[in-house]
Amino acid sequence: QVQLVESGGGLVQAGGSLRLSCVASRSIIRMGWYRQAPGKQRELVAAIIPGGMTNYADSVKGRFTLSRDNAKNTMYLQMNSLKPEDTAVYYCNAQLFTVEYWGQGTQVTVSS
Repeated sequence: QVQLVESGGGLVQAGGSLRLSCVASRSIIRMGWYRQAPGKQRELVAAIIPGGMTNYADSVKGRFTLSRDNAKNTMYLQMNSLKPEDTAVYYCNAQLFTVEYWGQGTQVTVSS
């Protein structure tokens, strides 16, 4: 069993920045961030893929950066130049063997 706890969401004006954090209860290689806006399906934001590379959604490339501190079992999402369309609940995701785990989500609201 894996527990994931996100933090760092909030309300920010367009053009601003936020940093999300996800603390895992154990070391996990495959982790990522997803988001779900009202009335829309959950979508990938950024994820660490096999080989250690990071895959970003086209809509966030150049603005968001995923990083991790393995010593703290923590993954971050630095979000810069935020846009109103980035408004969503952001979820931390981890995959261990064939099982997926999700955090409780953290709300990000970007005002215009």
